[in-house]
Amino acid sequence: MTKIQDTPETFAAHALSGFCAAYPGHVLAVPGGAIRAMDGPAKVALVVGGGSGHYPAFLGYVGPGLADAAVAGDVFASPSTSAIAGVARQAQDGRGVILGYGNYAGDVLNFTAAAARLRDEGIDARLLAVADDVASAPVAQRHKRRGVAGDLLVFKVAGAAAEEGLDLDAVMALADHANAATVSFGIAFDGCTLPGKAEPLFAVQPGRMALGLGIHGEPGISTRDLLPAADLARLLLEPLLAERPAGHAGRVAVVLNGLGCTKYEELFVLWHHLTALLAKAGLQPVMPEVGEFVTSLDMAGCSLSLMWLDADLERLWCAAADTPAFRRGAVAAGAAARVLRAVEGAQGIRAGSAVSAQAGRCIAGLLGDLAAALAEAEAELGAIDARAGDGDHGQGMARGSRAAADAACRAAEAGAGAATILALAGDAWADRAGGTSGALWGAALRAWGVALTDAEALTAPRVAQGARAALAAITGMGGAQVGDKTLVDALVPFVETLEQGVGAGHALAEAWAAAAKAAQAAAAGTAQLVPRLGRARPLAEQSLGHPDAGAISLALCARVVGERL
Repeated sequence: MTKIQDTPETFAAHALSGFCAAYPGHVLAVPGGAIRAMDGPAKVALVVGGGSGHYPAFLGYVGPGLADAAVAGDVFASPSTSAIAGVARQAQDGRGVILGYGNYAGDVLNFTAAAARLRDEGIDARLLAVADDVASAPVAQRHKRRGVAGDLLVFKVAGAAAEEGLDLDAVMALADHANAATVSFGIAFDGCTLPGKAEPLFAVQPGRMALGLGIHGEPGISTRDLLPAADLARLLLEPLLAERPAGHAGRVAVVLNGLGCTKYEELFVLWHHLTALLAKAGLQPVMPEVGEFVTSLDMAGCSLSLMWLDADLERLWCAAADTPAFRRGAVAAGAAARVLRAVEGAQGIRAGSAVSAQAGRCIAGLLGDLAAALAEAEAELGAIDARAGDGDHGQGMARGSRAAADAACRAAEAGAGAATILALAGDAWADRAGGTSGALWGAALRAWGVALTDAEALTAPRVAQGARAALAAITGMGGAQVGDKTLVDALVPFVETLEQGVGAGHALAEAWAAAAKAAQAAAAGTAQLVPRLGRARPLAEQSLGHPDAGAISLALCARVVGERL
């Protein structure tokens, strides 16, 4: 349980500020993250990131020989698209940028969108989604695997390759090679507790352990009795040995990682047994690391990662690095203190017509009602999400909707029209919520706003067109379809029912009420589905019998708006 905090809402921001203040020789604070404090030769930039709660990932790896910058989202929540793009702009110097992150749905959405935004600005941005967790998908579906402690191994190779002055294509090829050569498996003895919460996201019974956990507080895929250290070592290593490349010479990079609440001495006991098992398997560890590298707040447990080395990977793994949390060898000093690039100021809010501004005030009121309802439902939504996820859905929805409501209120006071208010609300939701839901709701509201207008009256057909545009934005961004057990299962019947009612000439309030009922029924029906996307997918069977948190929250929002209308 987190005992040193101010409020849960400020925990990640205060941790970021404190980190930057503690390591001024290594990092410089920027909005949403940190960049190297010293400039060096022009090179490909490596920007890594993800949710807070995993230190020393990702901030602790900023420095020569590793990352050029890190982006920090809220606890266990992906940083927003705008934060990722903003940090990358500061870190890059014209030779391209690689965005590195763990392969989780929210990170995939936000880093992909940020890369597209950077490319539109003329910055060559590439994506590096680490996918090393053997418990989350079979080798034939490696692209679906989660990124866990293998992050360090892959980022170290990518950072060292960039430090050698290689071009973007060459660095990316080596990074992809390292990603394909890295495997991990973990166990948990107890779950972690989010700041401000009294109970852990999951609990392990005394004398038991969970196998195949995730690093966002997800429970393991199975449980079994706790084993002696020698047997634990064998349990961790065997799934990794099963994926040894044919003909591999046996030299491996090894990381034995504590998840936040496991003492170093315990890890050393485990390493004592692993050294013998590795030797018996014909494997020779090269500069192994034992300690905390990718944690999960106060989770008790550990993971083992291997990277199957060849000459290139070994050279880059062994190369010098100097970061707050990872030091190896000696690196050349930076030439001079980094100077932050100027950032364009915010554009003024354009006023809409009188009739559109009136509609905008209505939208701002609706968003205020949503924020109040989602704040009230935060604990319930978090509990639903914790069944097979990380339990942060309620928190993200509450924070995102509050930010959207505040942004809409400010825009309405400035006389903005309906389209502008909804678009600004979407951006604020995405920036504050982070994660998968933040990215999707932000994209949906912005797309809905584009379908509206700042000049004309808000009509039922135009609202229905906006709903269809929001659905297209969500499915285009996340790839979910009906039956995948996501918010799309509730959104599709909502949109179709709304379109049918409006097409039949019904008033907006009547059509919306029918659509909200359809969404509620569909959301309840997700209890009979198993997830095929997102963090819950590796825990599909545990999710059966429980509804999807995203579908439930969407149905709740539809109901609240219907009551207001």
